[in-house]
Amino acid sequence: MHDLAPHLLAFLFAAAFIAGFIDSIAGGGGMITIPAMLIAGIPPLETLGTNKLQSLFGSGSASLAYARRGHVNLLEQLPMVALALVGGGLGAALATIVPGDVLKAVLPFFLIAIAVFFGIKPNIGDVDQTRRMTPFLFGLVFVPLIGFYDGVFGPGTGSFFMLGFVTLAGFGVLKATAHTKFLNFGSNAGGFVVFALYGVVLWKVGLLMGAGQFAGAQVGSRFAMKNGSKIIKPLLVITCIALAIKLLADPAHPVRIWLGI
Repeated sequence: MHDLAPHLLAFLFAAAFIAGFIDSIAGGGGMITIPAMLIAGIPPLETLGTNKLQSLFGSGSASLAYARRGHVNLLEQLPMVALALVGGGLGAALATIVPGDVLKAVLPFFLIAIAVFFGIKPNIGDVDQTRRMTPFLFGLVFVPLIGFYDGVFGPGTGSFFMLGFVTLAGFGVLKATAHTKFLNFGSNAGGFVVFALYGVVLWKVGLLMGAGQFAGAQVGSRFAMKNGSKIIKPLLVITCIALAIKLLADPAHPVRIWLGI
């Protein structure tokens, strides 16, 4: 990876900046960074490992930005983050055991369902709603489950965390976004540790892209805090649909193979 040309490094930095901006608001940054690294000629396994490293900078940057403005208390969220980390680590470690084709097959339809939910439900805004699950149960069950998914596969993790915070914890959209970022940091950290132990993290590329992620997340989180649900909701819908289309457009997607198209 020391042979990557300067223009490819610049391309990866720009992709990471855009991903950090989008991910800090609606999630889905991986749909930009992973294809970008593959286009640059980085092997798939190294792409996944390096993506976890650079994602830490984006989710960490956004978490700090939201915390500074009082939208999330990072210390109070640490137990949930620890559970997300454990889930992400287990998911990455057990990725070869989990039926990946099933995850790939159903994920686009889950993402479309999330887009429809946020798109047509009129009463979802920045004001907290009725809580359907206690914080203890939410953290004990939902958080490590999504963290595990992030370690196994990854795309759409932020959207799933957002859905849980809004529908189960009763958070408003901006508050849900702020809390999602730190949990995403935890699940990224868990996956990163496993990939680093396997020696598939490209540090030079990951740190360069991490700088782009950090800067993009700072800009994106400020944009989200300024505009609230009126920008977060539509961007979340667009991101979910775009990610679903991207997954289904892959000729190797299990649904296309099963249907013979």
